[in-house]
Amino acid sequence: MENYSVVLFILALMLILSAIADKIRLPYPIILISAGIAIGFIPALPKVEINPEIIFLIFLPPLLYDAAFNISARQFKTNMSTITALAISLVFFTVLGIAVFAHYCIPGMSWPLSFVLGAILSATDAVAAMSITKGLGLSHKTNTILEGESLINDASALVAYRFAVAAVTGTAFVFWQASFEFALLLGGGVLIGMVMGKILAYIIEKIKDDAIVVISFMLIMPFVTYLTAEELHVSGVIAVVTLGLGISRFSTKVFPERIKSQSKSIWDIIIFLLNGLIFILIGLQFPYLLGSIDKTMILPYIGYSFLITIAILIIRMMRVFMQQAGLQNALKKGRRRITKHALLDAKTSLIISWSGMRGIVSLAIAIGLPHKLGDGSPFPLRNEVIFISVVVVLITLIGQGLTLPWLVKKLTKDESTEIS
Repeated sequence: MENYSVVLFILALMLILSAIADKIRLPYPIILISAGIAIGFIPALPKVEINPEIIFLIFLPPLLYDAAFNISARQFKTNMSTITALAISLVFFTVLGIAVFAHYCIPGMSWPLSFVLGAILSATDAVAAMSITKGLGLSHKTNTILEGESLINDASALVAYRFAVAAVTGTAFVFWQASFEFALLLGGGVLIGMVMGKILAYIIEKIKDDAIVVISFMLIMPFVTYLTAEELHVSGVIAVVTLGLGISRFSTKVFPERIKSQSKSIWDIIIFLLNGLIFILIGLQFPYLLGSIDKTMILPYIGYSFLITIAILIIRMMRVFMQQAGLQNALKKGRRRITKHALLDAKTSLIISWSGMRGIVSLAIAIGLPHKLGDGSPFPLRNEVIFISVVVVLITLIGQGLTLPWLVKKLTKDESTEIS
């Protein structure tokens, strides 16, 4: 079977399984990942390799753009303090926490390798968060925080990853240099996104009566923006998010209802197909990785992955509840940027804490690890790092994905009981 036949088979299977997931009321990412794992064990199936550059180029731009386009700009601004706290400080706390655990608990993990693993698993995934929380009846505020965090934290994780990999290859870590590069990536991405947004807005303004051409420009602009930003060595992720936020505000003033309806229908189909395909591809990687690991170490590595997942959850809960307390304290002190609408209650904090699934970004970064160091020697424990990363992704998606709907219903039920 040729690779294109495999892709068509996966797409057809994805449609069937998504319909089944809807009938049995399970988050469809869980069904698709499980199917991907099962398919991967078919002996006659050719290996489906994921090129990390393809993941970042084909999947991320449209998925991030769609999420940013549909996010509430008002809610995003109101909750900016929480979003930035989770997207920046939490990422680096997570990198540090995982690195400490890996160095002292996993055999052979040097400090640089431990920080590489921490960087890979530090960022939550917008695709996973939106797919699993969709339809749970979460408040606009909670959805905005989760989506906003996932849209921004990729830049933080990628900076941490680059410097951790550089440390493995022998390059010294310089704090001011890392801080400067992070600011450059973030600021440059915002600038490119704003410029491309202005260009797209100008084009749409001139051709707004031609629905097909307008929608076509909106489809290709995320890819153009991402590639432009990456060629200029700034964050393509942040550029696409900025583009989506800008065009979202612009569209409310310019787009006729007819174009909005047509555009939404097309985007819904594209996002549905991309979401489904990526979750099956995540599952497909697991059987291949099993064959690359020492059989006697498979169970220990799965155990380490489970403990890392618990550590990630604890760190996340601590940071979220620290943010809740910090917002309340800031409001009491009368800080202008903090309003009562930005405050977090215990229910919202718990849901946000439990919604930190990992996904395609972690997978793409892991698979993108170099095979060799600068001197030509193999990258140490490369397969082991990838295996642990994929297992953590699977545990978060399946474990938290299955329990999150129950948690939301439980909290909602308790809230209703208290009101009555």
